Amino acid sequence: MTDVDRAATTSPTATPATLAVPRPVAIGARAGTTAVALALVVIGALHLVGPSSRIDPVRRTISEYALVGGGWLFDVAVVGLALGSAGVLAALVAARLTPLRSLPAALLGAWCGGLLLVVAFEKTNWSIGPSFAGYVHRYASLVAFLALPLGALLLARRHRADPAARPFRTGVRWGSWLALVSFLPIVGAIAARTVTGVPWWRAVPLGLLERGLALAEVLVVALLGAWALAHARRSVAATPEA
Repeated sequence: MTDVDRAATTSPTATPATLAVPRPVAIGARAGTTAVALALVVIGALHLVGPSSRIDPVRRTISEYALVGGGWLFDVAVVGLALGSAGVLAALVAARLTPLRSLPAALLGAWCGGLLLVVAFEKTNWSIGPSFAGYVHRYASLVAFLALPLGALLLARRHRADPAARPFRTGVRWGSWLALVSFLPIVGAIAARTVTGVPWWRAVPLGLLERGLALAEVLVVALLGAWALAHARRSVAATPEA
C-alpha cells in the first residue's frame, strides 16, 4: 500500500457536521443566537431579583420592568434580542434560505425594528397617564410579536419540499403557531368587552400570555439560527470540489 493509498483510507470522511460553514452564516447565526440567549437570561433574572421581582408576572407586562429601578437592564436585553435577531436574519440570507428582498425577510426585519422601537419609546406609566411614547410602544410591540411568527411560517412554507429541513420547519411552525395562538384570548377579551364591560387587560392574564408569547418567539429565533447553520453545512457538502 502506498502512502497515498494509506492516507486515503485513514483520513476521516467529511460530513455536514464537520464542514466549515461560510463565515457570514457562522458569525450571524452564532453571534445572533448567543445574544438572544443572553437576553433571555437577563430578562429571566429580572423576574427573580431586584425591584422588578415584585412585578406580578401573571397580570403585568414584561415592559413594566423598564419603569422600575434597574430598568436599563431590560432595555439592554431587548436591544440585544433585536441585534441578535438581525444577526440570525443575516445568516438566513447568507445561507440562501431566503432572499433579502422577500416577505419573510421583511417580516423578520419588522420584528427587529419593532423591538428597537419598544426600547426607544417607553411603555405608558399609568400612574401618570397615557403618552404618545406609550402608544408607539404598544403598536411597535404588536407589530413585532405578529411579524416574527408570520415571517417564520412563510419561510417554513417555502422549504416544505426539503426533507432535510423538516426538523427545523417543524420546530419553527410549532413555535410560531404557539405565539399566534397566544393572541386569541386577548382578541376574545376585546370582543367580549361590549357584553361584559370588563376591560380586556383585566379579563385575561395578560402578563402570563405575553411571557409565553415572548418565550415562544425567542425559541423560534434560536431555531432559525440553527437552521441557517445546518443548511449552510449541507450546501458546502453538496458543492463538488474543484
